[in-house]
Amino acid sequence: MITLEEWAEVRRLHRAEGVSIKEIARRLGLARNTVRAALRADAPPSRERGPRGSLVDKVEPQVRALLAEHPKMPATVIAERIGWTRSLTILKDRVRELRPLFLPPDPADRLEYSPGELAQCDLWFPPVPIPVGPAGQHGAARVLPVLAMTCGFSRVTDAVMIPSRKAGDILAGMWEIIGGWGRCPRTLVWDREAAIGGTGKPSVEAAAFAGTLGVRIKLTPPRDPESKGLIERRNGYFETSFLPGRSFVSPFDFNTQIETWLTGVANARHLRSIGATPAARWTADRAGMVALPPVAPQVGLTGRIRLSRDYYVRIDGNDYSVNPAAIGRFVDWIATPALVAVTCAGQIVATHERAWASGATITDPEHRAIARAMRTELTATRDRARRSTRSHTDGHVVALRALPDYDALCGVNFDPAPDPTVTEPTATAEGQ
Repeated sequence: MITLEEWAEVRRLHRAEGVSIKEIARRLGLARNTVRAALRADAPPSRERGPRGSLVDKVEPQVRALLAEHPKMPATVIAERIGWTRSLTILKDRVRELRPLFLPPDPADRLEYSPGELAQCDLWFPPVPIPVGPAGQHGAARVLPVLAMTCGFSRVTDAVMIPSRKAGDILAGMWEIIGGWGRCPRTLVWDREAAIGGTGKPSVEAAAFAGTLGVRIKLTPPRDPESKGLIERRNGYFETSFLPGRSFVSPFDFNTQIETWLTGVANARHLRSIGATPAARWTADRAGMVALPPVAPQVGLTGRIRLSRDYYVRIDGNDYSVNPAAIGRFVDWIATPALVAVTCAGQIVATHERAWASGATITDPEHRAIARAMRTELTATRDRARRSTRSHTDGHVVALRALPDYDALCGVNFDPAPDPTVTEPTATAEGQ
C-alpha cells in the first residue's frame, strides 16, 4: 500500500514538474496502476484497521439484556450479575457505549435570563465549626448554615451566615441581602427546603414574605439540582476559593470576611458564561428588579406564651429573662439574628442579644433585682395577712376581731365601772 509520503511525491512530480507516469513509477519503484490511483485520489490514503475482537463481545448480549431491564444499573453490578472476572475497565467502556441505547437522553437547556428576572437561593453548610460562645468557653462552636443568593442575569452573589435553618432565620437572611441590594428580583428560586417549601408549595412564612415584597417563590422539582445550577456552583466555589486558609472568631466575623471577598473577588472576576464580570452587569440587573415595599416584611422567629413564675422564655434552645411584672400574662417574642425582643400588651418587657449557642441562659440583672423585690414584698404581705386572719378547719379564712366587739354585740359588760356610793372596808388589825 502506498504511503502518505509517496502519495504526496507522486502528485508533486506529476502536477508540478510534469513527470510522466512511467518515469514516476521508475523513480519511486511503484507500479504504474498505483501511480494512476494516487493521481485520481482526492484525499490522502488512510490506513483504517478493521475492528478487533474484545473479551466483552461474548457477554455483550447479557449486558444488553440487563440494560434493557434496568438502564441505570451500574457497571460494577452488571459485572457481578454476569460473573465477569476480567478487567473492569473494558467492561465499563462497553457499558458506557451501550447505555444510551436504553436510557433516553436528558438534554439540559442553556438558559438565558433577563435583567431582574430571578435569583437562585440555597443553604450552604461550611464544614468548619464557628465559635458561638464567649471567649474561652470550650466546645462553644457549631456548623452554621449560610444563605447564598445568586442573580440570574448578572451572576452577582451575596451570602450571610444565619443562626438556624428555621423559616424565620432564613427569611431574615434573605431580607438582609435584599435590603442591601435595594431592590428584589421578581422570582426567588428555592429547592424543597423544609422551612420554605418542603411540602411542594411555599410555607406560610415564605408566602407572606413573598407577598409583602410583591414577588413569587418558585420551587424546583424534587431531586433536580440542575434547576438551580448557578447557586450550586457558587457553593462549590465558596469551599474551594473562600474557605481555605481562613479562620473565624464569630459568625459576625465570618459575615464580614465573606462580604469583603464577594465584593473584591467573586463579583469582580470575569465569567466566560456571560462574557463580563458580575459587577459590570449589576446596574442593568438591578434596574429590572422590583422596588422594595414601604413596610418591611415580617422576619425572624416569633412566638407567644403565657409567662410562668419562672420568668424566662425559651427561644431556639436558649432561655431569656423577662420582666417579672408580666408573670401570668401573655407575652410575644421575636428573635432576629442579632436581637431578641419580648413585649406584653405592646410594651417592651425584655431585650437581649441573640445567642447563637444552644442551652444558654441569658439573664438581665435588672429582671433579677425586680424579682427579688417582688418576692420580698410578697413575703411581707403574707406575714401581715397571717397575723390578721385565721382559718377554719375547712380552710375558710376568717378575720380576727377584738373580744370587746363580741361583748357589745351580746349586750354584756364584764368590766363595769366602780360604784362611787360603795365604800371599801378599812383594813383592821384583826382583818389583817
